[in-house]
Parts: sequence; C-alpha cells; structure tokens
Amino acid sequence: VQLQASGGGVVQAGGSLRLSCAASGTIFQVNAMRWYRQSPGEQRELVAVVTSGGSTNYADSVKGRFTIFRDNSKNTVYLQMNSLKPEDTAKYYCNADLRRLSWLGTEPYWGQGTQVTVSS
Repeated sequence: VQLQASGGGVVQAGGSLRLSCAASGTIFQVNAMRWYRQSPGEQRELVAVVTSGGSTNYADSVKGRFTIFRDNSKNTVYLQMNSLKPEDTAKYYCNADLRRLSWLGTEPYWGQGTQVTVSS
C-alpha cells in the first residue's frame, strides 16, 4: 500500500492550495484519513481528520480556512487550504488507517509529505 501526496507549492499569503493524497495497492477498507504538518524544529501536528462516514475535525489554527474531504471511490483525501498564512508553511503529510485484507486489522499508513510555503 502506498499513499501518494501532491499539490504543495509556493503561494502568497491569502492564497489557496489544494492537497491530495491517494491510497493505492491492495486495500480492503479505509477508515479515518488525516493531514498532519511539521515545520523544522517543531513537532508534527494534526491539521484535520475525516472519518469514513465524512465527519470532520480541525485544529483550531485552521478552522474556517481549511476543508478536508474525501472521495471514497478513489481512496483519496483532499485538503483545501484558503486564506493561507506564513505560519501555515510546513511539510504536510497524509495518514490513513486502513485494512489491506478483510482478515487483517487496521494499520496506519503515511504519505511522503508535500511542502507548502506561504510567503508574506
């Protein structure tokens, strides 16, 4: 199983970006999907989570600006980021809890990360 993240880049403050992360390989079921971010010298922090049923939760710092959503038919999670601020600059990682086969339990998988840089 692989999680492939894309969509990062350089944007001016106030701009928008959309990240995507697609899970591929042998997959029986995908449960919660998340986006984390990490800046140099900082701990990785949870940005947003979406359950298999579509329920969402966000870090306080991004509420009202970021939207997480998923396409279950494509095993893909997205992060729409609007009104970006310089403090949103970080490497963004996707994470998914999934079962590869019906008789296996849920395991966490990580994408490789995509860099988001917001200039002031």
